[in-house]
Amino acid sequence: ELGWISKVYVNRPAVVRQAEQIKKWKTVKGNWQAAWLLKAVTCIDLTTLSGDDSPSNVQRLCFKAKHPIREDLLKALDMHDKGITVAAVCVYPARVSDAVNTLKAARCNIPVASVAAGFPSGQTPLETKLAEIRLAVEYGAREIDIVISRSLVLTGQWEGLYEEIRLCRAACGEAHMKTILATGELGSLANVYKASMIAMMAGSDFIKTSTGKEVENATFPVGMVMMRAIKEHYWQTGYKVGFKPAGGIRTAKEAITWLMLVKEELGVEWLTPELFRLGASSLLGDIEQQIFYHVTGSYALQHELAMA
Repeated sequence: ELGWISKVYVNRPAVVRQAEQIKKWKTVKGNWQAAWLLKAVTCIDLTTLSGDDSPSNVQRLCFKAKHPIREDLLKALDMHDKGITVAAVCVYPARVSDAVNTLKAARCNIPVASVAAGFPSGQTPLETKLAEIRLAVEYGAREIDIVISRSLVLTGQWEGLYEEIRLCRAACGEAHMKTILATGELGSLANVYKASMIAMMAGSDFIKTSTGKEVENATFPVGMVMMRAIKEHYWQTGYKVGFKPAGGIRTAKEAITWLMLVKEELGVEWLTPELFRLGASSLLGDIEQQIFYHVTGSYALQHELAMA
C-alpha cells in the first residue's frame, strides 16, 4: 500500500517532548515492582551474540534461561510453581544446535531464536540471507531475527524492501520472524514509521528496534513511533504484530519503563511473550539483583547470583 506509506508524517518535536516525559515517570515499588520485574523476565530474549561464543557458554545461557531467578527467591514470592522462564534464547545460526540440544536435554520448551539475513549489517546478497535463514530453521530455530537492508530505506526503495522481507518471511516457514529495523541508521523517525509499516505488510510477526550493534539502539522516541505504527496496522488489518526493543536495555528500571510504555500505547493484551520481547544480554542480572533486594533487604554479593 504505497499510498499509505506516502502519507506518513511524524511530528518529531512532539515525539521527543513525549519521550522526555516518559523518562520522568515514577516507577512502581514493593510487591508491585517485583510483579512487573517477573513479567519482564518472561518477556526477555536472553541473548549472546559474541564472536567468542562457544558450546559451553551457550549451555550456561540455556540453563540460566530455564532458571532465570533463584528458586529460593521465587519461593519467598510464592511464584516458584508458576513456570517462570525467559521467552527465548537468542544466538547466532552456528550456535543454534548447541542451544536446541541443551534445552532438549534439560526438558525445557523454551524456543531458540537465531539472528540471520546478514546480521548485523545486512550487507550480504539476498540469496545468502535466505540460505542463512533456511539453515537456522533446519538447525532447530523456532524464531528468526532478520535485519533489513538499510540502503533500501535510505533510498526510498519501499517495494524492494517489501519484497526482501516477504522472501525472508517465506524462508522462515513456520518459524516466527522478527524484523530488525536498525532504527539508529534509518535517518529519520518518518523512515522508522515507514519501515515498520513495510515490515508488517510483508508478514513480520514482530518488529524490533535494533541489532544492539549500532551506535544508537532502543530509544523511547523510536519505540513510540514503532508502537503507533503497530496500532495503526492493527486498526487497518485486525492483525496484532509484536514489538521488541533491543540494545542498551540494562537496568530493571528501564525494563519496567518499557513495559509501562507498551501498556500505555498498545494495551495490556500486548504484555505477553507472544507480542512483546526485550532483547538483552545483561538485563536479567540486574532484575535478579533487584528481586534479591526486595526479598532480603540487601543486595547480593557477586558470587550469590548465577551469571546470565
